[in-house]
Amino acid sequence: MAIPRPSAARERRIEMEIVVDAYDAEERALSWYYYIQERLPAAFQAKCISEHAVSPLHKGERVEVVGMAPEDDYRFALFVRINWSGRRFAVPLAQLEPLTADADLVEAIEDWHYWVGRSYEF
Repeated sequence: MAIPRPSAARERRIEMEIVVDAYDAEERALSWYYYIQERLPAAFQAKCISEHAVSPLHKGERVEVVGMAPEDDYRFALFVRINWSGRRFAVPLAQLEPLTADADLVEAIEDWHYWVGRSYEF
């Protein structure tokens, strides 16, 4: 994943809307979790944009995202539950690009990709 260009608007939104009251890593992780969760529809289609060691998906594969993984799985990254090959499991949100989602969800996922791409940490 290429490092995204700095974006004052995105930095401001992350600072003032997402992690505004988060004072440590756990609070920042939870803030991100709820920010994404609030914008998730019942389900949406997504495409894998990068491969990760913890996921069986290959770049270009399409999946159905059906929700967030449990809160317990958020400590190092954000995971979403998907339907794939007849099974349901969690993969990193950073490896997915929404194909069928509303503008709010697209913006939220792009915010997360920006956070990850800039190597920010919880």
